[in-house]
Amino acid sequence: MYAVVETGGKQYRVAPGESVEVERLGGDVGAEIEFGRVLAIVDGGAVRAGAEAGNARVRGVITAQGRGEKTLVFKFKRKKQYKRTIGHRQNFTRVTVREIVA
Repeated sequence: MYAVVETGGKQYRVAPGESVEVERLGGDVGAEIEFGRVLAIVDGGAVRAGAEAGNARVRGVITAQGRGEKTLVFKFKRKKQYKRTIGHRQNFTRVTVREIVA
């Protein structure tokens, strides 16, 4: 059984017992969290999507708050002596999914 949830403008496929890194969510480590925007639930061969999955909830617990790997952004314009290097580290929240309530 798995579900597709939307949070932070992105969609994630989650299953009970899995950990998933999502965009930064408010809350401390150990706090319970619930995803209300469930797009689809797949249980064996049965698929519930859209309005059928509208009342579904995915519950989990926050296991970590952190920052991802650094991404380097390099800007360059040839023949103009222009070079800029900046870095970016995206904040994330690691959530362990406990259950999917249909």
